[in-house]
Amino acid sequence: MMIRRRKFMTLLAGAAMWPVAARAQQPQSPVIGFLNPFSPDGQTDRLRGFRQGLADAGYVEGVNLASEYRWAEGHLGRLPTLAAELVHRRVVLIAVTGGPTPAFAAKGATATIPIIFTVGDDPVRLGLVASLARPGGNVTGINFFANELAAKRLELLRELVPSATRIAVLVNPAEATNTESTLKDVDSAANAMGLQIKKLNASTSREINETFANFARERPDAIFIGPDAFFTARRVQLAILAAFHRLPVIYPLRPFTEAGGLMSYGSDIVDAYRQVGSYAGRILKGATPADLPVVRASKFELVINAETARTLGLAVPPSLLARADEVIE
Repeated sequence: MMIRRRKFMTLLAGAAMWPVAARAQQPQSPVIGFLNPFSPDGQTDRLRGFRQGLADAGYVEGVNLASEYRWAEGHLGRLPTLAAELVHRRVVLIAVTGGPTPAFAAKGATATIPIIFTVGDDPVRLGLVASLARPGGNVTGINFFANELAAKRLELLRELVPSATRIAVLVNPAEATNTESTLKDVDSAANAMGLQIKKLNASTSREINETFANFARERPDAIFIGPDAFFTARRVQLAILAAFHRLPVIYPLRPFTEAGGLMSYGSDIVDAYRQVGSYAGRILKGATPADLPVVRASKFELVINAETARTLGLAVPPSLLARADEVIE
């Protein structure tokens, strides 16, 4: 009887230990990193797109995937430290959004962990990848044409404000490569359209304020905002100043018009984030960045803020309204 009891207790103890052992043998969910120069505020739709791309590949946060998010809160100097934190965390890949600055921060932190970026300029010209078809190294990503649409933006601006001939172009000198590309594309398009271009620099919030204050002395007919992560972070300030000075402005991305800006034309950023998530899923399944070509965004959107147009006393042509992907009332 005693022998049977010992045998029973041994079996019972083994049964009690089995769930612990089984859990220990289950593979841990992979951990991915996410690096962005802004704050999470206003990023809901973009993150939804990113997670949709992951989900399409079979990965769901909290189920079979864990994510480490790092936000620079507008302090670009923090990006190298945040990238190093993700490397130290031993993430299996880093999704980098918000332009070339965070992409270079991640690239400087690791030469082995896969990196997936979103940039508006040519990533080959920037030096992020060797070529679009075969990026090489540990970096690939999405190019969403922020700079290359300069001519189209000027055409739309001229259509909305036919009398405009003097256009102020606001660029960020702190992003030299991005600024050079923007001005080159704008100058070429402006010459073809007979427009006069004046370059204006701003790399701080104070400089943005000073630039608009100077418009009281030399007022342009309209403003072209260059594609830049800093300007995106200051989109509310830009929209408020444009409304105060009653100046028509065209912006590179939807978030500007959602913040009260007049009009934007550019790539569908939510879809670009979805593509980042999709590439992350492919890498999680074994693909390497060197063999994943840089994706060039194919979805573009024209967004018009009709309320802002009315405030400025602008009548938006019906032909422009008909082509708009969204009209904000």
